[in-house]
Amino acid sequence: MDFSFGAEDVGFREESRCWLAEHWGEGVGGDADWDVRRSWERELGRGGWIGIGWDRACGAYGNRAATLVQQVVWAEEYAAAGAPERVGHIGENLLAPTLIAYGDAAQRDRFLPPVARGEELWCQGYSEPGAGSDLAAVRTVAVRDGGVYRITGQKVWTSLAHEADWIFVLARTDPGERRHRGLSFLLVPMDQPGRIEVRPIRQLTGTAEFNEVFFDGAVARAEHVVGGPGGGWQVATGLLALERGVSTLAQQVAFGRELGEVIGEAVRNGAADDPLLRDRLVRQWAELRVMRWNALRTLGPAAGDAGAPSVAKLLWAGWHQRLGELAMHVRGAGAASGPGAWSADAPYELDAAQRRFLFSRADTIYGGSDEIQRGIIAGRVLGLDGGRKR
Repeated sequence: MDFSFGAEDVGFREESRCWLAEHWGEGVGGDADWDVRRSWERELGRGGWIGIGWDRACGAYGNRAATLVQQVVWAEEYAAAGAPERVGHIGENLLAPTLIAYGDAAQRDRFLPPVARGEELWCQGYSEPGAGSDLAAVRTVAVRDGGVYRITGQKVWTSLAHEADWIFVLARTDPGERRHRGLSFLLVPMDQPGRIEVRPIRQLTGTAEFNEVFFDGAVARAEHVVGGPGGGWQVATGLLALERGVSTLAQQVAFGRELGEVIGEAVRNGAADDPLLRDRLVRQWAELRVMRWNALRTLGPAAGDAGAPSVAKLLWAGWHQRLGELAMHVRGAGAASGPGAWSADAPYELDAAQRRFLFSRADTIYGGSDEIQRGIIAGRVLGLDGGRKR
């Protein structure tokens, strides 16, 4: 396919690059603390850089227009600038397109502008202890009580729940139905002391980006049910289809920077003299190029391919996991020691490569495990689910 950059796209790239250099600056690391990242989200909003990929049929919400190619350009330049990992991506890339597709005018008018300004942050209430990959098995219940729903249940692996202002929750509103029937998609404020409790989940890295969220009579307004009562399954699965796309290309720019760091260390410490290790480095580079062209392909005529998101997830998850392992192999025995001396105040210090290695162990699990992705490809693409091709 032809995915060339025209003159307008080149100009958009220059504009993006200059704005990032002026407002974030070169040489500033991406591991910013929470206050910096939240302030940066508002800065992006003031610059009109949030939601440039939103469908503008329902309104612009203060953002600039951008073609699909220009969205790719912005994502690539953002990653190349080393700017902080976005804390508003769930609201921008998941909730907002879902409201544009399934929400009503009042919901869009209430929730999209604060996301576009970088003022309200969101988290996703899908997975539960007994319903991870099997989303239709959720047991969280929402009971209508006049003009509100009262929610009881638990969600788990909820990214950024400890800092989010709102959460969208998939809950069962019709107890007489089973599986995907009788579910609703509710927008719930997180600031409900005594009704919502967030418990961080400590990971191998020593950090806690994921959380458990407990609901004990938490309140959601009836007008904040997206898609209407019982319409949650269509909304929830529509949202899941948005988790891949332009962001994959930005992710690959970051992956390229990580690979460059591993190659640089291999050259400096002499590990690159090993022909077997050099072969692994070249293979990582070649696979990253393949992932890029596959991602570009899926943004074009292949965008409707049923299995494209699952193929992309399988490719990048395994690749990134192998990169983490390769980084440790390049470092050799030194990979077992931390960046500083042990102390009681800092007993668990890791450098960036060590954190990446440990965190990447989860790449093939979160966001839909490899087994789930292969099942989707087998059923929806290859027609191996009893001969029916969905």
